[in-house]
Amino acid sequence: MTDLSRRLVAETLGTALLVATVVGSGVMADRLSDDVAVSLLGNTIPTGAILFVLITLLGPISGAHFNPAVTLIFLVRREIGGRDAGFYVGAQILGGVVGTMVAHLMFDLPLLAASATVRTGGAQWFAELVATAGLVITILGGLRHRPEQIPTLVGLYITAAYWFTASTSFANPAVAIARSLTDTFSGIRPNDLPGFILAELIGALLALALCRWLFAERPVHPEKPMGETV
Repeated sequence: MTDLSRRLVAETLGTALLVATVVGSGVMADRLSDDVAVSLLGNTIPTGAILFVLITLLGPISGAHFNPAVTLIFLVRREIGGRDAGFYVGAQILGGVVGTMVAHLMFDLPLLAASATVRTGGAQWFAELVATAGLVITILGGLRHRPEQIPTLVGLYITAAYWFTASTSFANPAVAIARSLTDTFSGIRPNDLPGFILAELIGALLALALCRWLFAERPVHPEKPMGETV
């Protein structure tokens, strides 16, 4: 296993680049178009693309969680220890904040700025629950059946989830925190964070429970000789 310091750098770097892409592409798309649908598309495609790149390159180092909800799932599955999981979450949150700052510097914006974009209410919270549950199902299903396709599966899932969820699929507490620090197209008001984060964690745990049954190994029984009864 890669040593912890390298894994933490990979988690910090990956989350930073992910958030820089989300925030930066949102700023660029908003500046280039007055059509919200076109701007959302301009935000969606880069996010799915960068996830493919980051998971492909950094997955072999840290597992490419980039997401406290994903780290929680692997903690519950006992595939990461509690101490390491805590460090992972800290690295992800730090990386997300750095990613917002990087995007702001590139577009000549204040280093950090609290978002004024309201994202709250039952529909938004339920959308985040669904978005995160779908992400976890995608990851665990991919690990079970097509581990080599995880980068593609996750990139495509998030690209789709931007459009079929009312919340535009944050599905990531670290990214949500980072997006509360940008008053741009992709922002979320800090006051709305608790509802989003709670929904994301619940969605992840519900998906894990489902996947434990859905993707369980089936016992293989040898064929019984003809005439033998059960």
